Amino acid sequence: MPVSDADRIAAAQAYISALASHRADDVPFAPGCTRVEVGLKTGFSGNHLRRSLNRGVQYKVIKAVTTPTFTIDGDTVRAEFELSTKPALAGRSVGARIDETFLIPADDPSGRAQIHHINASIRPFLSR
Repeated sequence: MPVSDADRIAAAQAYISALASHRADDVPFAPGCTRVEVGLKTGFSGNHLRRSLNRGVQYKVIKAVTTPTFTIDGDTVRAEFELSTKPALAGRSVGARIDETFLIPADDPSGRAQIHHINASIRPFLSR
């Protein structure tokens, strides 16, 4: 039975929520999940991504994420959202516009929505 679009979006949302909560134990990563950020591989397995989200310094600076806009095309779930960070630069906060695509097959052999790959595009900005 195919995995529903709602379950696939919920899997992507679990990852996005974990960016700010730093609690990724319930993110449904496939064991071999990888992540590429701006062309560089930054995630090497589901367990690596989970550990990074839970304890990685690169994620601890994230303070909050906005509600994503999701679109689905085949096995790809795309999420567009913004995140804000804790550090400030000259009195201005640092944020980023995020465009992430998640490979979450509708016909996953596990029968569950699992993230198999993430591709992230990040555009930083400063705000008051």
